[in-house]
Amino acid sequence: MRRGFFAVAGVVLGVGLLSGCAAVDLPLAGVRVGANGMPYALLRPCGDDGYRTPGLDGSVGKGPVTTGWLVKKAKLSGDADFPLFSPPAAWGAQHRGAQRLMPKHQYTLHFSHYVTGDSYNGVVTFTAADLDALPSGQVWADGRVMSPGEFEELAEDSC
Repeated sequence: MRRGFFAVAGVVLGVGLLSGCAAVDLPLAGVRVGANGMPYALLRPCGDDGYRTPGLDGSVGKGPVTTGWLVKKAKLSGDADFPLFSPPAAWGAQHRGAQRLMPKHQYTLHFSHYVTGDSYNGVVTFTAADLDALPSGQVWADGRVMSPGEFEELAEDSC
């Protein structure tokens, strides 16, 4: 009888640990190209949610990150639009490698929101070729081209 109780308790505990631990990736980040040809980052956390550790990682294939930046701050808030390789100075970003789009690199722009039971990551992946082909005034998010209004709607609906 005891063994049965502990077996059931172990299964319940295991399912509980496995079912709620991972943050879900949402299309809350995007990139656009400004009139000056410079790429811009767009971050859209849900509502008034705070977020942490935004970053840009660039690598060739599955190799190590060779370009981008990382912010270690854990208490950021509000929508953010800024030049892709120049996050707000107040964030104290740590830069890595070349601060420009590199050929053959895959980029991931990301930020995280962690709260028990309601965790998510804002993520977009792209290449220099994706941005080169991006029509003026459009946004790259969720693996596709869209208007700024469609991006805002996508981000809002994803929350």
